Amino acid sequence: MTADRKRLLATAEYYQSIGIDWLHVAPLAAGSGSGLAVSDGRGQPETMDKLREPETSTESGATTRGETLEDIQTDLGDCQRCKLAGTRTKIAFGEGNPRARLMFIGEGPGKDEDLQGRPFVGKAGQLLTKMIEAMGLKREDVYIANIVKCRPTVDLRFQKDRPPEPDETAACSPFLLRQIRAIGPEVIVTLGAPSTRFVLNTAEGITKIRGRWHKFDGGIKVMPTFHPAYLLRDPNQKKFAWEDLKAVMRELGLKAPQ
Repeated sequence: MTADRKRLLATAEYYQSIGIDWLHVAPLAAGSGSGLAVSDGRGQPETMDKLREPETSTESGATTRGETLEDIQTDLGDCQRCKLAGTRTKIAFGEGNPRARLMFIGEGPGKDEDLQGRPFVGKAGQLLTKMIEAMGLKREDVYIANIVKCRPTVDLRFQKDRPPEPDETAACSPFLLRQIRAIGPEVIVTLGAPSTRFVLNTAEGITKIRGRWHKFDGGIKVMPTFHPAYLLRDPNQKKFAWEDLKAVMRELGLKAPQ
């Protein structure tokens, strides 16, 4: 079993351990056996064995299902898998280079993202764009996504943003995991505590964990850093975020623009 499959299984088991008894998964090749059972959100049980779909080999020997971002977005459709569907305007699926070496992951869309159906386009997104450009890249060179693809707000009143709740993450995060698999980035930058905790399966705070290399399932390198929204609130932290991004640049062999 490949590392990303192990991660998906571990995620499902984690959600079940904290009381979430369903997890939407895309229909995969049928399996057999007595794996961990969850519901697909429609009352139909899905076994974890179904996540162990057949693999195909690439020329390099790596295994892949060959799924594209378009496949994933089609499967997502007009998503009604959690309560956020009832208040959203548009789904912010993600955008960028489908073969990006570098991927940025945040927690969820805000007001501007909900209106445009694009991730990181508000004030925090504009700062992220400047950070990417400071690395000598363009937004089109990287891929940007969130844990959830619909805007989470306090009491679902669509006024004040909040981090995604466990049931929302359980419904939407499998699509993020599939995006990571389809893109195959060399480096992931997690933006803020919620995305870092999800990707690295940790409870450690962002202030302590940022600036150090970690690995996603022992493969993709992960650099946690502060969320751009936090940097707007406390500009004194920008120098630390820049140090994190410079470490990413060194890892990818990028030179800062003159």
